[in-house]
Amino acid sequence: MPTVYVTRKMHFNAAHRLHNPAKSEAWNRETFGKCNNPNWHGHNYVLEVTVAGEPDPDTGYVIDLGALKSLINEKIIDKVDHKNLNLEVDFMDGIVPSTENFVVAIWNELDGALPSGRLHAVRLYETERNVAEYRGE
Repeated sequence: MPTVYVTRKMHFNAAHRLHNPAKSEAWNRETFGKCNNPNWHGHNYVLEVTVAGEPDPDTGYVIDLGALKSLINEKIIDKVDHKNLNLEVDFMDGIVPSTENFVVAIWNELDGALPSGRLHAVRLYETERNVAEYRGE
């Protein structure tokens, strides 16, 4: 059977501050610039989750996209949408919420939770020009 890749795209909004508490205020301002604003800033994120696998002979699905949507909502969107990543998101606790760290944390929340197929890639657009992708170790 062929391996097929299916992707579900989701949207959410969240605020964050790039700040490393182990470093000085000056280091944080110099390193993160406007993204270190103590009053936070936000993004309209786009999340893409790609699942790989062989189509089921009975359904033709690698994964039921409705089930994937529900899983992403439960594990990710419901926890991050209109939230502050630094203060309100349990799986980001103690992590500098860069897009790179955030995409890995999202992977970790989804990995092992799929009803079928295997997690292939998580792609997170912070802006239309800035994107991070993680494919596991």
